Amino acid sequence: MSDVFDLIKRAENGSALTLPEVEALMAADSEDEVSEMYAAARRVRDRVFGNKLFIYGFVYFSTYCKNNCAFCYYRRTNDLHRYRKTKDEVLKLSTSLEDAGVNLVDLTMGEDPRMYADGHRNLIDLVQGVRDEVDIGIMVSPGAIEKDAFPKLRDAGADWFACYQETHDRELFSKLRLEQDYDFRINQRKWAMEAGILAEDGMLVGLGESVAERAEAIVKMGESGCDQIRAMTFVPQKGTPMETIVPHDSTDELKAIAVMRLLYHDRLIPGSLDVEGIAGLKTRVDAGANVITSIIPPYEELAGVAQPELNINDGHRSVDYVINMIEDMGKHVASNSEYRNVLNERKAKLKVVS
Repeated sequence: MSDVFDLIKRAENGSALTLPEVEALMAADSEDEVSEMYAAARRVRDRVFGNKLFIYGFVYFSTYCKNNCAFCYYRRTNDLHRYRKTKDEVLKLSTSLEDAGVNLVDLTMGEDPRMYADGHRNLIDLVQGVRDEVDIGIMVSPGAIEKDAFPKLRDAGADWFACYQETHDRELFSKLRLEQDYDFRINQRKWAMEAGILAEDGMLVGLGESVAERAEAIVKMGESGCDQIRAMTFVPQKGTPMETIVPHDSTDELKAIAVMRLLYHDRLIPGSLDVEGIAGLKTRVDAGANVITSIIPPYEELAGVAQPELNINDGHRSVDYVINMIEDMGKHVASNSEYRNVLNERKAKLKVVS
């Protein structure tokens, strides 16, 4: 097998890599190898996307969930304060994020039975309400839903559907997403794309998975056709079976971001503020991310996911703060017309099943 520097060069130049070669990149651990991986990922991103980054606002509008995932703070059996935002509150938050300059609002919830009832009527109505109020991208992150809901979400105005598999290893999945169906969740992105909605998948890093399993997840996410793929470091949550796991630092997440960029040059790859807060923004951009996600307005009683409170009410995850940091890095936030062009180009390539 080629050495790591050769693999980086080949991937940067557009050559496909085998799964063992992807694993070799993910296993790279020398400072020189990893630094070159990040530098090559930046070069690829800047060649494809120029000097612009996309920014996403985050509205976690319901923390109720019917599931009992082993890793999630909002698992059904965890005794904690929960909330549901009203439709008017969600509309107000969405319009304020648009006014502040985000390219997209991410409407996120647990698998709330109230939003799932009657054919997901409340969810679809909420998406339609937001679409009537804003002229920016809309992502819906509602968990795993029935196939017939996807055309309704498209017609209501959803541009993106996000549903993270977390792991593409079936055995590990069964330990994480208790009593859930692996294939039903895999089909979420497929059904979204068949309905004409762009799809996002994501992996968690630091759950006890092997380097080979990380590499396999990256390849499977890329081969699925999802236009947005991500990696996030697992953060142990109080009140869950996994709360005592020793947390990883972000190194493996950053390597995953870089490898995704080298393999899939034109994908949207987020760097989330939900793991390390604003402190993690620059490192993720330096690893090749071109989307900043989980921007949350302060003092609106909104939660994050991986870190429910991190940097929210100090304003460090606000739009203005993030934009200033982006500009300090010599980048700029894409205009909404630029982002809309990206969406339209990608939607035109979807193979919609009528």
